[in-house]
Amino acid sequence: MEGGELFNRIQARGDQAFTEKEASEIMRDIGTAIEYLHSIEIAHRDIKPENLLYTNTNKKGILKLTDFGFAKETTLHNPLQTPCYTPYYVAPEVLGPEKYDKSCDMWSLGVIMYILLCGFPPFYSNTGQAISPGMKKRIRMGQYEFPNPEWAEVSQDAKDLIQKLLKTDPNERMTITQFMNHPWINKSMVVPSTPLHTTRVLTEDRELWEDVKEEMTSALATMRVDYDQVKIKDLDTSSNPLLNKRRKKAAAGAKGGSTVCQSQ
Repeated sequence: MEGGELFNRIQARGDQAFTEKEASEIMRDIGTAIEYLHSIEIAHRDIKPENLLYTNTNKKGILKLTDFGFAKETTLHNPLQTPCYTPYYVAPEVLGPEKYDKSCDMWSLGVIMYILLCGFPPFYSNTGQAISPGMKKRIRMGQYEFPNPEWAEVSQDAKDLIQKLLKTDPNERMTITQFMNHPWINKSMVVPSTPLHTTRVLTEDRELWEDVKEEMTSALATMRVDYDQVKIKDLDTSSNPLLNKRRKKAAAGAKGGSTVCQSQ
């Protein structure tokens, strides 16, 4: 879309302040899209800034949630299990072997909100990789901070909402209905117009963000092909012991004059 990505739009503001009130309005727009998906039992599973695009470059441009490559229906009897994710925005339950549901989107929503309010992510890798063991540990334990000066003037309502979204236990995590009813979202008219550090931080770290996106794109490559397909080994290269035993038996029969028929 010609309006570009959400974070690029904020970076392009230059010296024009990006405010907490504007962040609230953006989060409400994103929440509206997720609310619709969750109402029809669809989990997006890849909510991130790169998938949040504006329809055009003017102020009336509409923010759209895009890229439904990982989106999938999920119900109580049909939970999700495939680990499809973008590292910086992944919920802790997606990193493990357990099954999960659409609440993974709510965690991603919390990460995006955190970045919108300060310009950097709550969880990050110190090794230059898209995701590291230390980063996974911090995600699983929900270890993050609201450091100053970036968070000094951010309202307590905003911090409260983030804390309810970044719950490591998906059963305790805020639902999309609760999110849309939170005062920071549904009463955005009274959210303070406090200037944030977001534009400055995103601009200063522009090259770093590009490197991060490149690493994450690389990490996604192996998941993106087709996460629902299971690759079946060619019979000629399979190491299945039962199949090998049958091969040996068939070979012995062939030596004894028997005919082996193989269906195609």
